[in-house]
Amino acid sequence: MHDNITREEAWALLTEYNSEPFHLKHAETVEGVMRYFAEKLGYGDEVDFWGNVGLLHDLDFEKYPEQHCIKSQEIMRERGLPERLIRATASHGWGITVDIAPEHEMEKVLYAVDELTGLIGAVAIMRPSKSVMDLELKSVKKKFKTLNFAAGCSREVISKGAELLGWTLDDLITETILAMRTLEAKEA
Repeated sequence: MHDNITREEAWALLTEYNSEPFHLKHAETVEGVMRYFAEKLGYGDEVDFWGNVGLLHDLDFEKYPEQHCIKSQEIMRERGLPERLIRATASHGWGITVDIAPEHEMEKVLYAVDELTGLIGAVAIMRPSKSVMDLELKSVKKKFKTLNFAAGCSREVISKGAELLGWTLDDLITETILAMRTLEAKEA
């Protein structure tokens, strides 16, 4: 069994279980952010793997929200996908639907940025530019403290993610903004 699947195989699997544009966009955002952090943290040879983990992390969410991170393991095992991919994607449901704690740095990054990309995206949309290109840490911090803003994005998970990584919340938010800027620059 090969240790990774191609991006095309990952996308085909994702779109077999997901059709909502919002979910597909989120998957691609987290994929890009994961690729950014792989490079940044010295896992350059694993960039594609980190990307696929990001792309597939919510594989089961659209069809099986109540079995999120549980059903995905079943689906991936049936396809013979690598255990480390299965484990990594499932670990972001830690403390919510599964007791698979993020251990590898990659799993901690996924756990930390999944909700955060949603929050940053929501802050960016409110701006006149609708962009992360001119988005500052302080704007995100302000909205982070406004709990009814993007209420679906768990502040607790984001904070716990930063803690798992041994980073400050400011560093996590700043780096994730930079990661999202690289994606927006590619789209432009």
